[in-house]
Amino acid sequence: MKTDPSQRLASAYDISTKVATLLQRRLKTAADRYAERLSELRSKNLAPLAETQVSSPWDAWQQWSSYVVDGFQRSILFWDTLRTRGNNYIEHERAGKPPLLVFQHETIVDGRELARPVNYALLRILPPQGVEIDDKKRPYVIIDPRAGHGPGIGGFKQDSEVGVALRAGHPVYVVIFFPEPEPNQTMLDVCEAEAQFMHAVRERHPESPKPVVMGNCQGGWAAMMLAASHPDDTGPIVVNGAPLSYWAGNFGEGEGENPMRYAGGLLGGSWLAALASDLGNGKFDGAHLVQNFENLNPANTFWDKYYNLYSKIDTESPRFLEFERWWGGYYLMNEAEIRWIVNNLFVGNKLAAGDVRGAGDQHFDLKRVRSPIIVFASMGDNITPPQQAFNWICDVYGSTEEVKANGQVIVGLVHGDVGHLGIFVSGKVAKKEHTQIVEVLRYVETLPPGLYAMKIDEKRGADGKPEYTVSLTERRLEDIRQAQRFERKDEKVFDAVAAVSEFNERAYELFARPLVQAMSDETSARWLRDFHPLRASRWSWSDFNPMTWWLPGAAEAVRSARQQTDAANPWQAAEKAGSELLSASLDYYREVRDAFSEASFFQTYGNLFALGTAEQQAQRQAAPVDARELPAVKQALAEMDHGGYREAVVRMLLLGRSARAAGQRVELDDIAEVRRILREAPDFQGLNADDVRRLLHEQSLIVEFARERALETLPALLPSADERQRALALVDKVSAAGHAGDREREMVVELHKRLGARIKPLAAAREAEAAVASVPPPPRTKPTRASNGRGR
Repeated sequence: MKTDPSQRLASAYDISTKVATLLQRRLKTAADRYAERLSELRSKNLAPLAETQVSSPWDAWQQWSSYVVDGFQRSILFWDTLRTRGNNYIEHERAGKPPLLVFQHETIVDGRELARPVNYALLRILPPQGVEIDDKKRPYVIIDPRAGHGPGIGGFKQDSEVGVALRAGHPVYVVIFFPEPEPNQTMLDVCEAEAQFMHAVRERHPESPKPVVMGNCQGGWAAMMLAASHPDDTGPIVVNGAPLSYWAGNFGEGEGENPMRYAGGLLGGSWLAALASDLGNGKFDGAHLVQNFENLNPANTFWDKYYNLYSKIDTESPRFLEFERWWGGYYLMNEAEIRWIVNNLFVGNKLAAGDVRGAGDQHFDLKRVRSPIIVFASMGDNITPPQQAFNWICDVYGSTEEVKANGQVIVGLVHGDVGHLGIFVSGKVAKKEHTQIVEVLRYVETLPPGLYAMKIDEKRGADGKPEYTVSLTERRLEDIRQAQRFERKDEKVFDAVAAVSEFNERAYELFARPLVQAMSDETSARWLRDFHPLRASRWSWSDFNPMTWWLPGAAEAVRSARQQTDAANPWQAAEKAGSELLSASLDYYREVRDAFSEASFFQTYGNLFALGTAEQQAQRQAAPVDARELPAVKQALAEMDHGGYREAVVRMLLLGRSARAAGQRVELDDIAEVRRILREAPDFQGLNADDVRRLLHEQSLIVEFARERALETLPALLPSADERQRALALVDKVSAAGHAGDREREMVVELHKRLGARIKPLAAAREAEAAVASVPPPPRTKPTRASNGRGR
């Protein structure tokens, strides 16, 4: 229905008023935080410094001279470290920018040799000495992000995603890419190449379950595209910090305003990607993307990381150089690739909506993903906030029942504070979160369809080492929607961004592109890349610069005569106070800048949306549907009296599970124990992962949508008394092992009644559970391993 001009003007006025109010609030919040940090600085640093008592002028002179000597020596070592960084950069460039993996590897498939060549390759990680790999275990395929940097982030430390999977005995493969794209390659070509990589992995492990695909950031949506276009080739999908719903984020008060989601609109859309590609003679420089990341946090970019190196120069250099080696490797993309990414993801946000086209008329529909999905995000991530990682579920599915009807298992894990890169880089995250994700992946295919929240509890063991307990709690899609700020109304204006972007892109192609292309060639493109600030800051301070000739000798002399000042030296405290003041000031600048950026964005595009395009735009969030009308549900309900022993046991277990209180936690150890019991039961041997998922999907739909009829038709699945007794005995055993509550035990009693067997009293059920509980459980950090399924 169309709105009249007066309503449009009123809507625009409301938007402007709200934006102004929120801008004032954010500016006040930024000022309050700055004042709070200054107050903390005075109380913690300056007050003790002012109260410092100097016993004599000689002591004051000693403190000053000690600080000067220490500061001078740290300066020499600091600049020598930056010189080493520059040398590492030049060496890495000359070596062809190989992947920065700390693990030995071999090439299995080189994408440059495929029928449609791409600059991708599949590597097999060779296990380190002392690590044994079971080729029958589920392989892991890790896709690193192609977002400006080179590959290797998933395995450039021993404590990493690669290291965790190797130590668990899994074969590990990594999808890498080369610095230069192949001529005319597209993102669709890359997706098809990754599908061929999956075929190669499965051919090498014919007796293993389908491979886990783990995607980091941009590699996360690449993994989802792969699973959507080739659903039969992939096992569970793990997406780490992946922006699958790029328009999402916070708008308004509170921390984490996610400024990157506004960048496309403030820069006018995708025309800049076309301009940068034309200036690069048809290639887009990944350093531009890295520069965007650098601009997010000026305090860290321009001061904190360097002061941290300077203040801890005796110990920090190796870690600094290790990270900078990866951070300083910049790769190229074809124009077609970067424009596809910008138009379909950053500006268009088309993947979650199912509008991304594949070959021919094919669409990448995320509903086609049949494998379980684990989504890992962090509250401290300002590049891919949790909203961008999770909102695609609301875009794709209309209700919890539709998720279940589609047979989908989605597990969410949210870290409290780690930043974007920490999700992939942090050794602590690898030891805790990624290690437990590997544990969950062993059993995730035995979960009934639905949404689950994953929680990791940590405690100290008897040996003082941390032990982890993983639990899963079922959630509803409606809870995710209710948790959204402003009910996602702030995302509607991004439709206006997409419209403006398309207009600007066409205008650039018509009026400016011929001139830019005429002025650009490979020589000019090379000069622009070499003198990009991020590259120039490295090669300009290296042995390539003759002004650094004296640094190696001076640094060696300093190391041999190092004199560190006392940590209690008041001048050292004054230095730290000055650093804190500068860092706080830069953070204040960032918050003010981001507040004005957000206000400018919504002031511009909010009014455009209200005045011109509001009625033309459809709500992206999927509308609720009647899941009972879906074909899968209808078929399951029509055939609920078909099947036999396996179907009956699975249905009985699901009936018991459905009797639990809403939101009840289930420990991973309990899931592991239930799986072990079923796998050891003679009637369940020989089932592969696909068979298990099919059983769980069909029977969960029956229990979800026709619970009473599910009970009534159970006797038809178990016609003989022997089958009923065996089924009830197995259900009793699983119920006891899974620490069932009263409501679940009552359901077990009901099952005995329905199947005409002797009623098992509740007291006897509790005694059976107590008997099982008296057996010492296996260590919680290492759940009992069952033999893997053989799904192919």
